Amino acid sequence: MNTLIQSTPPGTVARGVLDAPLNTRTRVPYTVVRGAEDGPTLLVTAGVHGAEYASIDAAYQLTQTSPSDLQGTLVVLPMVNPSAFWQRSIYVNPIDGRNLNRLFPGRARGTYAEQLASWLHEEFLSQADALIDLHGGDLVEALKPFSVYVRDHEPSRQLALAFGLPHLIASDSRGMTFEVTRTHGVPAIIAEAGGQGLRRAADVTLLVRGVRQGMRHLGMLSCDLEQSSEVIEHDEFAWLSAPASGLWHPRVAAGDTVSKGQEIGTLRDINGNDLHTFGAPESGTVLFLVTSLAMNEGDPLLGIGVSSVPPVC
Repeated sequence: MNTLIQSTPPGTVARGVLDAPLNTRTRVPYTVVRGAEDGPTLLVTAGVHGAEYASIDAAYQLTQTSPSDLQGTLVVLPMVNPSAFWQRSIYVNPIDGRNLNRLFPGRARGTYAEQLASWLHEEFLSQADALIDLHGGDLVEALKPFSVYVRDHEPSRQLALAFGLPHLIASDSRGMTFEVTRTHGVPAIIAEAGGQGLRRAADVTLLVRGVRQGMRHLGMLSCDLEQSSEVIEHDEFAWLSAPASGLWHPRVAAGDTVSKGQEIGTLRDINGNDLHTFGAPESGTVLFLVTSLAMNEGDPLLGIGVSSVPPVC
């Protein structure tokens, strides 16, 4: 990435396509927006999951950022997992069936997705001063917009608060793009909005505005931006997964507040008989919900943001 930046004169924009040196040809588009003045380098990625369209569209809109407005450099990779994008693949890369966002920092001699994670980590993520990885609900997921960061990393938390999505989760998860926080100390967040294969203008705008608010927080933009009035912080993300394959009938929606033990959905067999009725594992807010009727054993059903921290205003 630093080579791309150095070859882009201050006050200009460079666009192109990189051929990643993997065992399957992989062409990754990029845009470098280099401001006339020095400042931080922010990397914005999207398309880790290839069917999260609002986030990909938002990244493409960010490639139109004017260098005259910028102090520092904005690097945008709007489609980092192109095979998943072209195949409309849900959750995983279609070449090896692996979830790219569980594999960072990757393995240079691993499976295809592990190689891709390694290349992205070494050539881009680890060379940035900050990372914002844009996501959303997949083709079969509805969600309430939220951001995620590595627990106890205050620079990442502050970046997420500046981004301004209504919910914020401190995470202990491993293998996601924000693993760069642990390997290189880089402030990094995942920001999610949209879902179900849609590109709603409101979701795209929410993500674009959030990135610009993050850039202002980093000292890259000086313009005044509208700030979100409230961010609810969650210190746990409680997931439910399907214990068997069946037909999923949720009784809650994304954004609903639920109480521990409250009935939230039923899994039925192919004859329509109840297999399992689920109670909420914790009290909190439903942040994502799988809306597909078809459910395979081990598939996620929903995720609940659990709070013990008061709202930040």
